[in-house]
Amino acid sequence: MNLRPWLRPGIGVKRWVLVAFLGLVLLALAGALGLRQFYRDIEVGGPLQSVVSVISLQFLSYGVRGAILLALGACVFLYGAWRLLKVLVGPFLADERAQPLVEVIYQKRFLSRGPRIVAIGGGTGLSTLLRGLKEHTANITAIVSVADDGGSSGRLREQIGLPAVGDIRNCLVALADAEPLMGDLLQYRFHASDGTLAGHPIGNLLLAAMYEIDGGDFEESVRRMNRVLAVRGHVVPVSPTPAVLHARLYDGSEVDGQSVIAKTRWIQRVWLSPDDIAPSADALRAIADADVIVIGPGSLFTSILPGLLIPEIRDAILASPALRIYVCNVATQQGETAGFDLADHVEALERHTAPGIVDVVLANGEALPPPATKGEVEAVRLRWPPASHQEPRLVIEDVVDPTNPHHHDPVRLAAAVMKVSEGAGAARRRSPVARTA
Repeated sequence: MNLRPWLRPGIGVKRWVLVAFLGLVLLALAGALGLRQFYRDIEVGGPLQSVVSVISLQFLSYGVRGAILLALGACVFLYGAWRLLKVLVGPFLADERAQPLVEVIYQKRFLSRGPRIVAIGGGTGLSTLLRGLKEHTANITAIVSVADDGGSSGRLREQIGLPAVGDIRNCLVALADAEPLMGDLLQYRFHASDGTLAGHPIGNLLLAAMYEIDGGDFEESVRRMNRVLAVRGHVVPVSPTPAVLHARLYDGSEVDGQSVIAKTRWIQRVWLSPDDIAPSADALRAIADADVIVIGPGSLFTSILPGLLIPEIRDAILASPALRIYVCNVATQQGETAGFDLADHVEALERHTAPGIVDVVLANGEALPPPATKGEVEAVRLRWPPASHQEPRLVIEDVVDPTNPHHHDPVRLAAAVMKVSEGAGAARRRSPVARTA
């Protein structure tokens, strides 16, 4: 077993090795004083004197004797420490595929000192962000929208009244230490030939089972899934209440349901029903304690805004002393944001919440390949600033996934968020922004 990884900064081992070594030095000094007193008080002569002289190396100079004893003591100490660590961690190393224990300890201790980050949204954008952030901090809370009404989530909602769990499942997978193995399991969908199970991912069914075990307490069921999966951080629903998303278009017509709105253009306004949707208590606590609040990336009208439309969530963000960052999508989406540029995204966000809801807008600055055909997704144009009287600061970074150029790269995006938060001083105090009526 290699001792070097156990001695690197941040793991918290060197300090206790030093304490143990100092204790051994004190014991050695006590032994030396005892021997010195022994030699003074007891006369040793004859053949025994020769034996004592050889054992105590008196035929050598003091300097040579000290060097020999120092080297011998260091070798014995290091060998004993190595064997002790090997015995202690041996049971944890039986599985050769497991991550080395020293790496697990280092990650836990290093990541536990990271900033408290709250990420708000849904869809694949939020899980992409979380996958990158978990390498920088373990103090992550993902506040996830529950307005999805399509696919497996919609069926479970109709059958047992379960709020949307698809995005929650994706976030649990993104924060799981056992990814991608855990992801393969939770994301597995039953095939069309599997009867009533067809189309359901394992993760959705696990959350549904936990929901019924907890007697319909959705917040508690998600808390328990966090513990069961040992995720790095926390995933919480924005509300324990199932919500329906509605949209009014610029022509005056209205559209109902998240899955339909996602395919609709010319959206003027979205809102939720029922009107008295209660926020998650865990979400409000996380926002109040946050150093950094990240909104997005994700579908603007169907993933990001549904969580911000709950008044208590919006007001908690406005009152928070945290640095608030909006991560704009790198590309438009067919339907809800077709033709949107950067300023359009920010204006829609502020129109549904309040001017000054974010301090920083993080946008992509890397050129994207043009769409193959007309009407496909295209890069979000960097028109700036928005029309609001209180303009957030714009930060441009290259955050595109080279292998999937219309999506964010988890590593690049997380690095950009951390760079912004460190540069701005996320722990600062500032006056709350005025709330909307």
